[in-house]
This record gives sequence, structure tokens and C-alpha cells, in this order.
Amino acid sequence: MAEVLVLNASYEPLNTCSVRRAHVLVDKRKAEIVEHASEPLRSAAASFLRPLVIRLLQYVRVPRTVKRRISRRVLFARDGWRCVYCGTASQRLTLDHVIPRSRGGDSTWENVVTACAPCNLRKGDRTPEEASLHLARAPRAPAPVLFIRLALHRMPEIWAPYLPGLDGELAVEAA
Repeated sequence: MAEVLVLNASYEPLNTCSVRRAHVLVDKRKAEIVEHASEPLRSAAASFLRPLVIRLLQYVRVPRTVKRRISRRVLFARDGWRCVYCGTASQRLTLDHVIPRSRGGDSTWENVVTACAPCNLRKGDRTPEEASLHLARAPRAPAPVLFIRLALHRMPEIWAPYLPGLDGELAVEAA
């Protein structure tokens, strides 16, 4: 495995890094190994535990107002790969502005939702209330865990206890 999950001192997932970077953090006593692989890291003179999950020893303050670009993949994953208006898992998902841009709506996580093509067409240049549509849930910025998960091709099972809230959220991704 080429990636290591990096946890904050509070066990909150922060990011991923390479095995080499994780080993350096552990060697410099900036992190500790929480989970390791059975096969070791080997050098010419020594062998070390191969980290799978590390935890930083000092708490890193992460600003909650980090602005991340909106991408369709993250938006669709945030909304469970379903239309927020009718709940269908359509193959024709689109990005919809709750308050239309023509009416001053911004392209922010709190104003953008996943909509199937028929619902988006029905809503058009109106608010959901004007189009008699109901949002299943209020849009919000996605959790940092979602970005970690989507950056991977395959999430190692050993990471599951450290990445809360992903159980059913991405199950429909392949659909």
C-alpha cells in the first residue's frame, strides 16, 4: 500500500501521505504508528514497522473555513449519488444551484446540490419552493473525510474505524 492515513492527536483524520513520509514523521518522533502492516520496511542495515495509520503527537489546528473547490464527483458523493429533490439514483445527475445564479446565488457548497436531470429541468430558474420541490436535506460543505476517501482508488479496510460516516455514503458510487 502506498498511502498512510494521518490522524491528528485527537484521532481526527487529516490527510494521507506516503509510507516514506510517514516513516520520517515517526522517526522524528512527530507521530506514532497506530496500525502497521505485517511486512516490515527494510533498509540495508535495519527493518522497521511499515505504517498504515499514524497519529500526530502534537495537535494540529485545522481551520474549519477551508475553501475547497466544488467538483461534481465530491458533490455527488456528498449527496449519496442521489437527487436531493426526488431521491432517485439516476445515471443523469446534474449540479443545481438552490438559489439560481441568475438571482444572485453563489457557487458555494451551501447553495449547490445534486439533482437528476428531470428535477433540474423542472426547477429551472426558480427556487425549490417556487417549483414545488423539497430539499431532502440542507446542503453543507462536505466533511474532510470525504475528500480523503475520494482521493483513493481503494480504501484499506484497516482505515474504516478511523474514517467515520462513510459506511453507506459512497456505496452507490459505482452506480
